[in-house]
Amino acid sequence: MNPDSPESDRPTPPGDEPSAPPAPADPVPDERPGGGPPEVVADPGPADPPRARARTGATVAGVVLALAVLGAPLGLLWAALAPDTPVLKTAEGAIYAEPQPEQPIAADGWFSLLGLAFGVLAALALWFVLRRRRGPVGLVAVVLGALAAAPVAWQVGRRIGLATFDRLLDTAPAGQAFTKPADLRAGGVDWLLGVLPVPHGNLLLPAFGAAITYTLLAGWSRWPSLRPEPEPDPTAFSWVSAGTPAPPAAPEPPAPGAAEPPRG
Repeated sequence: MNPDSPESDRPTPPGDEPSAPPAPADPVPDERPGGGPPEVVADPGPADPPRARARTGATVAGVVLALAVLGAPLGLLWAALAPDTPVLKTAEGAIYAEPQPEQPIAADGWFSLLGLAFGVLAALALWFVLRRRRGPVGLVAVVLGALAAAPVAWQVGRRIGLATFDRLLDTAPAGQAFTKPADLRAGGVDWLLGVLPVPHGNLLLPAFGAAITYTLLAGWSRWPSLRPEPEPDPTAFSWVSAGTPAPPAAPEPPAPGAAEPPRG
């Protein structure tokens, strides 16, 4: 033992050796071809709200415009089915040839039936075509489109034969009989503040039929999001997986009279 360093020459007891520092871990090899720094995947983040609102507005405007254009053939169909009303030319103008004609009532009835059918078909078509827009956006689009189609159908249908009626009304002699084209008596358009058209009467029936049909489709939908979703895998919710072995069966009891095994 050295008196200057009494602990330097003392033997180290077994088990008290100083532990060696841990070896550095081997680097994980880069599995990408060519090596290089790892790729950083950027988080796409939520969709741009202004762009989403613009797409929604474009969808609603497109549906309204398409249904408004379809109001023209609806008006042609109404003019073909609704009967004309017989009139007589007098010195004061045209009067009904019959005291209580049924043709104006039939014209209103045909427009009401065709308008309801148009609204129902428009809601069905929009439900199955625009599946990603099901919900409030689809409901607003189909209702506004039906509201726009009804006045278009009315104006197109009532003008079929109107030029001939006006010409006969001006040039026909008194007592001559001719017909007046179909027109609506139970509906029309009022102007709010002189600039905003407000339909009323049976012009509202296409929008009513569209709203009822679309709401019923949404209420009967089996998907909470109103959009088709993948069916769940029934095996994913089973309590026992297919690979779990069955428990061993209990040993059968010995037969009566059989010798018992020797006991130690």
